[in-house]
Amino acid sequence: MVARTMAVVFLMVVVVVIGGLEAVEICDMTEDGLMACKPSVTTPDPADPSPECCKAIAGADLKCLCSYKESRFLPSFGIDPTLAIALPAKCNLPSPPC
Repeated sequence: MVARTMAVVFLMVVVVVIGGLEAVEICDMTEDGLMACKPSVTTPDPADPSPECCKAIAGADLKCLCSYKESRFLPSFGIDPTLAIALPAKCNLPSPPC
């Protein structure tokens, strides 16, 4: 049942991304903020976070970000969850409480 629920959630995310809805927001980060941070959370050679990324992280719900720490879906989008959780520290912000 858990696998089926996760599959449904994954499909909903794909529909949102493909559907091109106006605003995608995760953990109080806008689509622009997420895109600004993507180069810093992709392997094999992540970039240092940009000022735009750090600004987005500064306004993010860090506790919410913790819920993605063990995500199986983020890697399918090219996002390394470990790199994502490390972003606040790289932006000289408090680390998430996870």
